[in-house]
Amino acid sequence: MTLRKGEKMTISIQEHMAIDVCPGPIKPIKQISDYFPRFPRGLPAAVGRSSSALRPAVSQPSVSPAEAPREDDEDVDQLFGAYGTTPAEQPARSQAPEEVVDPEGYESDDCTTLGTLDFSLLYDQENNALHCTINKAKGLKPMDHNGLADPYVKLHLLPGASKANKLRTKTLRNTLNPTWNETLTYYGITDEDMIRKTLRISVCDEDKFRHNEFIGETRIPLKKLKPNQTKNFNICLEKQLPIDKTEDKSLEERGRILISLKYISQKQGLQVGIMRCAHLAAMDANGYSDPYVKIYLKPDEDKKSKHKTAVKKKTLNPEFNEEFFYEIKHGDLAKKTLEVTVWDYDIGKSNDFIGGVVLGINAKGERLKHWFDCLKNKDKKIERWHTLTNELPGAILSD
Repeated sequence: MTLRKGEKMTISIQEHMAIDVCPGPIKPIKQISDYFPRFPRGLPAAVGRSSSALRPAVSQPSVSPAEAPREDDEDVDQLFGAYGTTPAEQPARSQAPEEVVDPEGYESDDCTTLGTLDFSLLYDQENNALHCTINKAKGLKPMDHNGLADPYVKLHLLPGASKANKLRTKTLRNTLNPTWNETLTYYGITDEDMIRKTLRISVCDEDKFRHNEFIGETRIPLKKLKPNQTKNFNICLEKQLPIDKTEDKSLEERGRILISLKYISQKQGLQVGIMRCAHLAAMDANGYSDPYVKIYLKPDEDKKSKHKTAVKKKTLNPEFNEEFFYEIKHGDLAKKTLEVTVWDYDIGKSNDFIGGVVLGINAKGERLKHWFDCLKNKDKKIERWHTLTNELPGAILSD
Protein backbone atom coordinates (compact mmCIF):
# COMPACT_ATOMS: atom_id res chain seq x y z
CA MET A 1 0.00 0.00 0.00
CA THR A 2 1.44 3.39 -1.07
CA LEU A 3 0.66 6.70 0.58
CA ARG A 4 0.68 10.12 -1.02
CA LYS A 5 2.91 12.75 0.44
CA GLY A 6 1.37 14.28 3.57
CA GLU A 7 -1.29 11.56 3.87
CA LYS A 8 -1.49 9.72 7.21
CA MET A 9 -1.95 5.97 7.39
CA THR A 10 -5.20 4.97 9.10
CA ILE A 11 -5.80 1.76 11.04
CA SER A 12 -9.29 0.41 11.59
CA ILE A 13 -10.41 -0.39 15.11
CA GLN A 14 -10.63 -4.06 14.14
CA GLU A 15 -6.98 -4.06 13.09
CA HIS A 16 -6.00 -2.18 16.23
CA MET A 17 -7.77 -4.66 18.51
CA ALA A 18 -6.43 -7.72 16.68
CA ILE A 19 -2.71 -6.95 16.60
CA ASP A 20 0.01 -5.84 18.96
CA VAL A 21 0.69 -2.29 17.80
CA CYS A 22 4.31 -2.22 18.90
CA PRO A 23 7.04 -1.98 16.25
CA GLY A 24 8.27 -5.29 14.90
CA PRO A 25 6.50 -8.46 13.74
CA ILE A 26 2.73 -8.49 14.10
CA LYS A 27 1.75 -10.72 17.04
CA PRO A 28 -1.76 -11.65 18.22
CA ILE A 29 -2.52 -10.77 21.81
CA LYS A 30 -3.91 -13.27 24.30
CA GLN A 31 -6.67 -11.13 25.78
CA ILE A 32 -8.10 -7.80 24.82
CA SER A 33 -8.44 -7.10 28.55
CA ASP A 34 -4.65 -7.11 28.81
CA TYR A 35 -4.77 -3.56 27.43
CA PHE A 36 -7.84 -2.56 29.40
CA PRO A 37 -7.32 -3.61 33.03
CA ARG A 38 -10.38 -3.31 35.24
CA PHE A 39 -10.56 -1.11 38.32
CA PRO A 40 -14.06 -1.39 39.87
CA ARG A 41 -13.51 1.26 42.54
CA GLY A 42 -10.56 3.49 41.83
CA LEU A 43 -7.02 2.63 40.88
CA PRO A 44 -4.91 0.16 42.88
CA ALA A 45 -2.53 1.55 45.48
CA ALA A 46 0.46 0.68 43.31
CA VAL A 47 -0.77 3.01 40.59
CA GLY A 48 -1.42 5.83 43.04
CA ARG A 49 2.05 5.55 44.49
CA SER A 50 3.65 5.37 41.07
CA SER A 51 1.65 8.14 39.44
CA SER A 52 4.58 10.47 39.74
CA ALA A 53 6.69 8.01 37.82
CA LEU A 54 4.22 8.06 34.94
CA ARG A 55 3.98 11.86 34.88
CA PRO A 56 6.66 13.26 32.49
CA ALA A 57 8.98 15.95 33.86
CA VAL A 58 8.48 18.07 30.73
CA SER A 59 5.19 18.36 28.87
CA GLN A 60 5.27 16.44 25.60
CA PRO A 61 2.85 16.28 22.69
CA SER A 62 0.33 13.46 22.83
CA VAL A 63 1.30 10.32 20.96
CA SER A 64 -1.11 7.91 19.31
CA PRO A 65 -1.08 4.25 20.43
CA ALA A 66 0.56 3.17 17.22
CA GLU A 67 3.45 5.59 17.76
CA ALA A 68 3.96 5.00 21.51
CA PRO A 69 7.39 3.61 22.43
CA ARG A 70 7.47 0.03 23.75
CA GLU A 71 9.26 0.97 26.97
CA ASP A 72 6.27 3.04 28.15
CA ASP A 73 3.93 0.14 27.38
CA GLU A 74 6.01 -2.17 29.50
CA ASP A 75 6.07 0.27 32.42
CA VAL A 76 2.31 0.70 32.36
CA ASP A 77 1.68 -3.01 31.87
CA GLN A 78 3.93 -3.85 34.78
CA LEU A 79 2.06 -1.47 37.06
CA PHE A 80 -1.36 -2.66 35.94
CA GLY A 81 -0.47 -6.38 35.80
CA ALA A 82 -1.70 -6.39 32.25
CA TYR A 83 0.18 -9.18 30.53
CA GLY A 84 -1.91 -12.03 31.96
CA THR A 85 1.18 -14.18 32.38
CA THR A 86 1.20 -17.57 34.02
CA PRO A 87 2.18 -18.03 37.65
CA ALA A 88 5.50 -19.46 36.57
CA GLU A 89 6.34 -16.25 34.75
CA GLN A 90 5.31 -13.99 37.62
CA PRO A 91 5.97 -15.72 40.96
CA ALA A 92 4.87 -12.67 42.94
CA ARG A 93 1.33 -13.05 41.57
CA SER A 94 1.11 -16.84 41.84
CA GLN A 95 -0.60 -16.81 45.22
CA ALA A 96 -3.87 -15.08 45.97
CA PRO A 97 -3.96 -13.22 49.26
CA GLU A 98 -5.41 -15.29 52.06
CA GLU A 99 -7.30 -12.35 53.46
CA VAL A 100 -8.22 -9.19 51.65
CA VAL A 101 -9.04 -6.13 53.69
CA ASP A 102 -10.85 -4.33 50.89
CA PRO A 103 -12.80 -6.84 48.81
CA GLU A 104 -14.01 -4.07 46.50
CA GLY A 105 -10.51 -3.24 45.33
CA TYR A 106 -8.50 -4.15 42.28
CA GLU A 107 -9.14 -7.49 40.56
CA SER A 108 -6.69 -9.02 38.12
CA ASP A 109 -7.55 -11.29 35.20
CA ASP A 110 -6.21 -14.26 37.20
CA CYS A 111 -8.83 -13.67 39.89
CA THR A 112 -11.74 -13.03 37.55
CA THR A 113 -11.32 -16.12 35.36
CA LEU A 114 -13.42 -18.19 37.75
CA GLY A 115 -14.47 -15.50 40.23
CA THR A 116 -13.81 -14.60 43.86
CA LEU A 117 -15.49 -15.84 47.05
CA ASP A 118 -16.02 -13.85 50.25
CA PHE A 119 -16.50 -15.91 53.44
CA SER A 120 -15.52 -16.13 57.12
CA LEU A 121 -14.65 -18.98 59.50
CA LEU A 122 -15.00 -19.23 63.27
CA TYR A 123 -13.92 -22.14 65.48
CA ASP A 124 -16.06 -22.20 68.64
CA GLN A 125 -13.74 -24.21 70.87
CA GLU A 126 -16.10 -24.45 73.84
CA ASN A 127 -18.94 -25.95 71.78
CA ASN A 128 -16.70 -27.88 69.36
CA ALA A 129 -18.30 -26.16 66.36
CA LEU A 130 -16.89 -24.72 63.14
CA HIS A 131 -19.08 -21.90 61.76
CA CYS A 132 -18.63 -21.18 58.04
CA THR A 133 -20.36 -18.00 56.85
CA ILE A 134 -20.63 -17.79 53.06
CA ASN A 135 -21.16 -14.13 52.21
CA LYS A 136 -20.97 -13.60 48.45
CA ALA A 137 -19.14 -14.30 45.20
CA LYS A 138 -18.15 -11.92 42.42
CA GLY A 139 -17.43 -12.37 38.73
CA LEU A 140 -18.23 -16.09 38.55
CA LYS A 141 -17.58 -17.91 35.29
CA PRO A 142 -20.76 -18.06 33.11
CA MET A 143 -22.00 -21.67 32.89
CA ASP A 144 -25.41 -21.43 31.17
CA HIS A 145 -26.50 -20.50 27.65
CA ASN A 146 -27.80 -17.15 28.85
CA GLY A 147 -24.31 -16.15 29.99
CA LEU A 148 -25.22 -16.53 33.67
CA ALA A 149 -25.14 -19.32 36.29
CA ASP A 150 -27.21 -20.85 39.10
CA PRO A 151 -24.51 -20.99 41.79
CA TYR A 152 -24.40 -22.66 45.19
CA VAL A 153 -21.54 -23.40 47.61
CA LYS A 154 -20.76 -26.78 49.16
CA LEU A 155 -18.31 -27.64 51.94
CA HIS A 156 -16.31 -30.80 52.68
CA LEU A 157 -13.80 -31.68 55.38
CA LEU A 158 -10.64 -33.38 54.12
CA PRO A 159 -9.40 -36.04 54.49
CA GLY A 160 -12.51 -38.19 54.38
CA ALA A 161 -14.79 -36.13 52.14
CA SER A 162 -18.19 -37.82 51.90
CA LYS A 163 -21.88 -37.04 51.88
CA ALA A 164 -21.77 -37.36 55.67
CA ASN A 165 -19.70 -34.19 56.08
CA LYS A 166 -21.04 -32.21 53.12
CA LEU A 167 -22.86 -28.95 53.78
CA ARG A 168 -24.28 -26.64 51.12
CA THR A 169 -25.98 -23.29 50.67
CA LYS A 170 -29.18 -22.59 48.80
CA THR A 171 -29.01 -22.08 45.03
CA LEU A 172 -29.34 -18.56 43.60
CA ARG A 173 -30.68 -18.29 40.07
CA ASN A 174 -29.32 -16.40 37.05
CA THR A 175 -26.46 -14.47 38.61
CA LEU A 176 -22.69 -14.20 38.44
CA ASN A 177 -22.55 -12.09 41.62
CA PRO A 178 -24.57 -14.07 44.20
CA THR A 179 -25.05 -12.99 47.83
CA TRP A 180 -25.89 -15.86 50.20
CA ASN A 181 -25.12 -14.59 53.74
CA GLU A 182 -25.59 -18.15 55.02
CA THR A 183 -23.84 -19.76 57.99
CA LEU A 184 -23.16 -23.50 57.78
CA THR A 185 -21.96 -25.26 60.94
CA TYR A 186 -19.92 -28.40 61.54
CA TYR A 187 -20.51 -29.89 65.00
CA GLY A 188 -18.17 -32.24 66.84
CA ILE A 189 -14.99 -30.52 65.66
CA THR A 190 -12.11 -31.19 68.05
CA ASP A 191 -8.73 -29.51 68.54
CA GLU A 192 -7.19 -32.51 66.78
CA ASP A 193 -9.41 -31.88 63.75
CA MET A 194 -8.27 -28.27 63.68
CA ILE A 195 -4.68 -29.45 63.34
CA ARG A 196 -5.09 -32.11 60.66
CA LYS A 197 -8.24 -31.23 58.70
CA THR A 198 -8.68 -28.98 55.66
CA LEU A 199 -11.92 -27.27 54.64
CA ARG A 200 -12.71 -27.56 50.94
CA ILE A 201 -15.09 -24.88 49.64
CA SER A 202 -16.49 -25.44 46.14
CA VAL A 203 -18.72 -23.22 44.02
CA CYS A 204 -20.94 -25.13 41.58
CA ASP A 205 -23.64 -24.41 39.01
CA GLU A 206 -26.92 -26.25 39.53
CA ASP A 207 -28.48 -27.79 36.44
CA LYS A 208 -31.98 -29.26 36.53
CA PHE A 209 -31.56 -31.52 33.50
CA ARG A 210 -27.87 -32.48 33.69
CA HIS A 211 -25.19 -33.02 36.29
CA ASN A 212 -24.27 -29.96 38.32
CA GLU A 213 -21.13 -28.27 37.01
CA PHE A 214 -18.04 -27.31 38.96
CA ILE A 215 -17.00 -23.63 38.79
CA GLY A 216 -14.09 -23.28 41.21
CA GLU A 217 -12.84 -24.09 44.69
CA THR A 218 -10.48 -23.08 47.49
CA ARG A 219 -9.03 -25.01 50.43
CA ILE A 220 -8.31 -23.68 53.91
CA PRO A 221 -6.17 -25.68 56.38
CA LEU A 222 -8.02 -25.35 59.69
CA LYS A 223 -4.75 -24.89 61.56
CA LYS A 224 -4.73 -21.33 60.17
CA LEU A 225 -7.66 -20.46 62.44
CA LYS A 226 -7.32 -19.28 66.02
CA PRO A 227 -9.92 -20.51 68.54
CA ASN A 228 -12.87 -18.16 69.08
CA GLN A 229 -11.62 -15.61 66.52
CA THR A 230 -13.46 -14.93 63.26
CA LYS A 231 -11.19 -14.90 60.22
CA ASN A 232 -12.38 -13.23 57.00
CA PHE A 233 -11.36 -14.37 53.53
CA ASN A 234 -11.76 -12.97 50.01
CA ILE A 235 -10.10 -15.50 47.74
CA CYS A 236 -9.80 -16.19 44.02
CA LEU A 237 -11.36 -19.51 43.06
CA GLU A 238 -9.07 -22.16 41.58
CA LYS A 239 -9.56 -25.06 39.20
CA GLN A 240 -10.49 -28.40 40.74
CA LEU A 241 -7.60 -29.92 42.68
CA PRO A 242 -7.10 -33.69 42.95
CA ILE A 243 -8.06 -35.39 46.23
CA ASP A 244 -5.44 -37.66 47.74
CA LYS A 245 -6.72 -41.22 47.18
CA THR A 246 -3.82 -42.80 49.07
CA GLU A 247 -5.11 -41.88 52.52
CA ASP A 248 -5.35 -44.81 54.92
CA LYS A 249 -8.80 -46.36 54.72
CA SER A 250 -8.42 -47.69 58.27
CA LEU A 251 -8.69 -44.10 59.45
CA GLU A 252 -12.06 -43.65 57.76
CA GLU A 253 -14.37 -42.10 60.29
CA ARG A 254 -17.91 -43.34 60.88
CA GLY A 255 -19.09 -40.13 62.48
CA ARG A 256 -19.12 -38.32 65.84
CA ILE A 257 -21.33 -38.58 68.91
CA LEU A 258 -21.90 -36.12 71.74
CA ILE A 259 -22.27 -37.89 75.11
CA SER A 260 -22.89 -36.41 78.56
CA LEU A 261 -22.01 -38.15 81.84
CA LYS A 262 -23.11 -37.19 85.34
CA TYR A 263 -22.94 -39.14 88.58
CA ILE A 264 -25.86 -38.05 90.79
CA SER A 265 -24.97 -38.53 94.45
CA GLN A 266 -28.51 -38.11 95.75
CA LYS A 267 -29.89 -40.86 93.50
CA GLN A 268 -26.74 -43.00 93.71
CA GLY A 269 -26.50 -43.52 89.98
CA LEU A 270 -24.98 -42.60 86.61
CA GLN A 271 -26.94 -40.45 84.17
CA VAL A 272 -25.93 -40.91 80.53
CA GLY A 273 -27.07 -38.40 77.93
CA ILE A 274 -27.10 -39.13 74.20
CA MET A 275 -27.24 -35.62 72.79
CA ARG A 276 -26.57 -35.77 69.06
CA CYS A 277 -24.47 -37.30 66.28
CA ALA A 278 -22.67 -35.63 63.39
CA HIS A 279 -21.32 -36.72 60.00
CA LEU A 280 -22.58 -40.32 60.30
CA ALA A 281 -21.74 -42.80 57.57
CA ALA A 282 -24.54 -43.23 55.02
CA MET A 283 -25.96 -46.77 55.06
CA ASP A 284 -29.02 -46.49 52.80
CA ALA A 285 -29.30 -46.26 49.01
CA ASN A 286 -30.65 -42.71 49.26
CA GLY A 287 -27.33 -41.54 50.74
CA TYR A 288 -28.68 -41.19 54.29
CA SER A 289 -29.32 -43.35 57.36
CA ASP A 290 -32.15 -43.84 59.88
CA PRO A 291 -29.98 -43.77 63.01
CA TYR A 292 -30.63 -44.67 66.61
CA VAL A 293 -28.27 -45.28 69.56
CA LYS A 294 -27.94 -48.23 71.96
CA ILE A 295 -26.00 -48.14 75.24
CA TYR A 296 -24.85 -50.86 77.64
CA LEU A 297 -23.12 -50.67 81.02
CA LYS A 298 -20.88 -53.75 81.09
CA PRO A 299 -20.30 -56.26 82.49
CA ASP A 300 -24.05 -56.77 82.40
CA GLU A 301 -24.78 -60.03 84.20
CA ASP A 302 -28.54 -59.46 84.48
CA LYS A 303 -28.91 -58.26 80.84
CA LYS A 304 -30.82 -55.21 82.06
CA SER A 305 -28.48 -52.36 81.10
CA LYS A 306 -29.60 -51.96 77.49
CA HIS A 307 -31.17 -48.62 76.55
CA LYS A 308 -32.27 -47.30 73.12
CA THR A 309 -32.99 -43.88 71.72
CA ALA A 310 -35.75 -43.12 69.23
CA VAL A 311 -35.03 -43.59 65.50
CA LYS A 312 -34.36 -40.42 63.49
CA LYS A 313 -35.39 -40.74 59.86
CA LYS A 314 -33.23 -39.89 56.85
CA THR A 315 -30.42 -37.91 58.45
CA LEU A 316 -26.67 -38.07 59.00
CA ASN A 317 -26.75 -35.43 61.76
CA PRO A 318 -29.48 -36.54 64.19
CA GLU A 319 -30.39 -34.79 67.46
CA PHE A 320 -31.59 -37.13 70.23
CA ASN A 321 -31.30 -35.21 73.55
CA GLU A 322 -32.27 -38.34 75.53
CA GLU A 323 -31.00 -39.30 78.99
CA PHE A 324 -30.79 -42.72 80.67
CA PHE A 325 -30.13 -43.62 84.31
CA TYR A 326 -28.15 -46.51 85.82
CA GLU A 327 -28.50 -47.13 89.55
CA ILE A 328 -24.97 -47.98 90.69
CA LYS A 329 -22.64 -47.19 93.56
CA HIS A 330 -19.91 -44.67 92.80
CA GLY A 331 -17.15 -47.11 93.81
CA ASP A 332 -18.40 -49.73 91.33
CA LEU A 333 -18.14 -47.42 88.31
CA ALA A 334 -14.38 -47.93 88.10
CA LYS A 335 -15.05 -51.57 87.22
CA LYS A 336 -17.65 -50.77 84.55
CA THR A 337 -17.46 -49.94 80.85
CA LEU A 338 -20.02 -47.88 78.93
CA GLU A 339 -20.55 -49.20 75.42
CA VAL A 340 -22.28 -46.85 72.97
CA THR A 341 -23.22 -48.01 69.45
CA VAL A 342 -25.03 -46.26 66.59
CA TRP A 343 -27.22 -48.25 64.21
CA ASP A 344 -29.17 -47.70 60.99
CA TYR A 345 -32.76 -48.90 61.28
CA ASP A 346 -34.06 -51.04 58.41
CA ILE A 347 -37.55 -52.47 57.94
CA GLY A 348 -37.70 -56.19 57.11
CA LYS A 349 -33.98 -56.89 57.48
CA SER A 350 -31.14 -56.67 59.96
CA ASN A 351 -30.18 -53.22 61.16
CA ASP A 352 -26.79 -51.95 60.01
CA PHE A 353 -24.00 -51.11 62.43
CA ILE A 354 -22.69 -47.58 61.79
CA GLY A 355 -20.09 -47.14 64.54
CA GLY A 356 -19.42 -47.14 68.23
CA VAL A 357 -17.29 -45.97 71.14
CA VAL A 358 -16.35 -47.43 74.52
CA LEU A 359 -15.82 -45.30 77.64
CA GLY A 360 -14.22 -46.72 80.75
CA ILE A 361 -11.14 -47.25 82.83
CA ASN A 362 -9.54 -49.36 80.05
CA ALA A 363 -10.19 -46.81 77.29
CA LYS A 364 -7.59 -44.38 75.95
CA GLY A 365 -7.28 -40.69 75.15
CA GLU A 366 -10.44 -38.58 75.34
CA ARG A 367 -12.59 -41.63 76.14
CA LEU A 368 -10.59 -42.39 79.27
CA LYS A 369 -10.40 -38.71 80.25
CA HIS A 370 -14.18 -38.31 79.93
CA TRP A 371 -14.82 -41.31 82.20
CA PHE A 372 -12.20 -40.18 84.72
CA ASP A 373 -13.60 -36.63 84.86
CA CYS A 374 -17.07 -38.04 85.53
CA LEU A 375 -15.81 -40.15 88.45
CA LYS A 376 -13.80 -37.25 89.86
CA ASN A 377 -16.54 -34.61 89.62
CA LYS A 378 -19.74 -35.87 91.24
CA ASP A 379 -22.99 -34.06 90.40
CA LYS A 380 -21.36 -32.27 87.48
CA LYS A 381 -22.57 -32.84 83.92
CA ILE A 382 -19.65 -33.34 81.52
CA GLU A 383 -20.21 -33.38 77.74
CA ARG A 384 -17.64 -34.59 75.21
CA TRP A 385 -17.58 -35.41 71.51
CA HIS A 386 -16.17 -38.82 70.57
CA THR A 387 -15.21 -40.34 67.23
CA LEU A 388 -17.15 -43.46 66.20
CA THR A 389 -15.07 -46.44 65.02
CA ASN A 390 -16.17 -49.29 62.78
CA GLU A 391 -15.43 -52.00 65.34
CA LEU A 392 -15.43 -52.37 69.11
CA PRO A 393 -13.06 -54.82 70.87
CA GLY A 394 -15.02 -57.63 72.52
CA ALA A 395 -18.40 -56.26 71.44
CA ILE A 396 -21.12 -58.35 69.80
CA LEU A 397 -22.20 -56.25 66.83
CA SER A 398 -25.70 -57.56 66.24
CA ASP A 399 -29.03 -56.01 67.06
